[in-house]
Amino acid sequence: MNAKITNIKAREILDSRGNPTLEVTALAENASASFAVPAGASTGAHEALEKRDGDPNRFRGLGVLKAAENIEKIISPALAGLDPSDQKQIDSTLLKLDGTPNKSNLGGNTLIGVSIACTKLAAAVKNIEVFEHLRSLADIKPSREIPLLYMNLVNGGKHAQTKLAFQEYHVVPMVDNVEEALNLGTKIQNDLKKKLVESFGISSANLGDEGGFVPAINEVKKPLELLWQVIEENKSADKVKLALDVAASSFYETDRYNFDGKSYSADELLDFYQTLTNSLPVLSIEDPFQEEDFSNFAKLLSQKQTRLVGDDLTVTNPVRLKEAIAQKSIDAIIIKPNQVGTLTETLETMRLARENNIECIVSHRSGETTDDFVADLAFAFGCFGLKAGAPHSGERVAKYNRLLKICRV
Repeated sequence: MNAKITNIKAREILDSRGNPTLEVTALAENASASFAVPAGASTGAHEALEKRDGDPNRFRGLGVLKAAENIEKIISPALAGLDPSDQKQIDSTLLKLDGTPNKSNLGGNTLIGVSIACTKLAAAVKNIEVFEHLRSLADIKPSREIPLLYMNLVNGGKHAQTKLAFQEYHVVPMVDNVEEALNLGTKIQNDLKKKLVESFGISSANLGDEGGFVPAINEVKKPLELLWQVIEENKSADKVKLALDVAASSFYETDRYNFDGKSYSADELLDFYQTLTNSLPVLSIEDPFQEEDFSNFAKLLSQKQTRLVGDDLTVTNPVRLKEAIAQKSIDAIIIKPNQVGTLTETLETMRLARENNIECIVSHRSGETTDDFVADLAFAFGCFGLKAGAPHSGERVAKYNRLLKICRV
């Protein structure tokens, strides 16, 4: 007889920014498993909504006590007795309980916490690895045996107190071995720190939300140039590429993009990216235009100079992804389960992407926990990439360490 869910518990914990979040624990007769929910700072307008208490006397209104109570009083009784391996039934029940398209009733953070806790419980009940259980839930066309590691070594935009408009500057080791990739990335990270301190002062070694450096730089191209200098000095130019998360919605206002002390039209910004990718080996650019501008994504993609990645544009949502496919806007998509609210919806988005030859890059959030589920998700389906931040902070390193462990299993 299969094990059944007996109870689901939840408690309020803190994420990497010191904000409250949920830790959800699902229990069966002889097993339990937990998932700690991340949160984003740079969020797309079409993401599932979080459930927060709104009490200004507790954590600036960001508490999640009500969400935890809803899990224990509403969700737990509804899921009790279900097979934790029946992910579709679990998530269907969650969606019916919420009853809204944007998860505004129970909250996207609530639903994803329960959804993934049950997934991890199913693996525990079957005494298998989480990535092994995930493979039983969906048939998704793989891209790579081991995902490429997107290491965010310079933080800007909403992820740091800085005048740097672009949000993330990545190095991406183009190798198949996780240990080699981490060796390359950490070497670049350490040498970049020395260069930043020498050039811009000790404060440039401060860290942003995702563990990357926050240099006193205003010009958006400069961090890429510095990273490439370090890569060339390390004689790694044949093994490492650069990548950007622009998060252009964060500096878009009334049909203009404002950065570097200038104001750009969409056409002028398109020219800026073309010049940038002609001068530096940029593997991919994420969210180069504001989150409703499918057409200019498509124009840049048609140039075939770099991969175009949707995040705020697509928010791990099959409906948004279908629009991007119809307009030929992207050839890669960021996968963040908490953007859409359940694992079933996440897997549907991934399946749809791969059926249309769009690469999947599984991603952490800027407000993270030490949970390592995203590493299992990226590995399970042979995803193109894993974004887990700089290998600095513990909540980021946890994902890299999990991938290392998986590859040695």
